[in-house]
Amino acid sequence: MKRGFLVIITAPSGTGKSTVIKRFLKKHPDMVHSKSCTTRKVRSEVDAGDYHFMGAEVFEKMIAENKFAEWAEYCGNFYGTPREPLDDWLTKGKIVLLDLEVVGGTKLKELYGDDAVSIFLLPPSENELKRRLSSRGTDSEAAQQKRLKTALFEITYRDRYDFCVINDDLERACGEIHEIIRKKAGEI
Repeated sequence: MKRGFLVIITAPSGTGKSTVIKRFLKKHPDMVHSKSCTTRKVRSEVDAGDYHFMGAEVFEKMIAENKFAEWAEYCGNFYGTPREPLDDWLTKGKIVLLDLEVVGGTKLKELYGDDAVSIFLLPPSENELKRRLSSRGTDSEAAQQKRLKTALFEITYRDRYDFCVINDDLERACGEIHEIIRKKAGEI
C-alpha cells in the first residue's frame, strides 16, 4: 500500500482559510480532515465540530506524554495536533488535510518532512486583508488592528512553506491546492 501524506494549510486571520478548506473538502470527501485539540471554549454549534475540546489538565498530560505532533499556546489557550491518528492515517495511505497556525505548520513540516506538503494561503493584498478583517463586524477597531499586525507578521513565515497560494478567487485557489496535492500524490 502506498504511504499517505499530510497537506498542511496555514494562513493569517482574514485570508479565508476556513472557507477555502470547507469548499475543498466538499469537493474531495475522500480526504481526511485532522481536527486539532484545544482548551478554548466552544463558541457555536458549528464550531463544536471543528475541534476536540478538552480541559487544560488533560491537554497538559498529553503534552507530558508526548502525544502531540505539535502544540502551541495562543491567546491563553492550548491548541495541538495528536500524533497517533496522523501516523495511523499515513500508514493507511490517506491524504490528511490540516488547518494550522504558522508555528504549528512549520513544526509539523519539520517533523514529517517528505510525508508532508505545506501550503501558505495569502490574501490578494494588504488592503484586501484590512477590508476582510474590518468587514467581520465582530471586533473593535483596536482588536482589528491587533489582528492585522499579527497577520502581517504571520505572512513573514510564507517562505518556510513549500507553496504559496493567493486566495483572490475561491475556485482558483481550491484548484491550485488540488493541483499541488495531485502532483505530490504522483511523487509517492
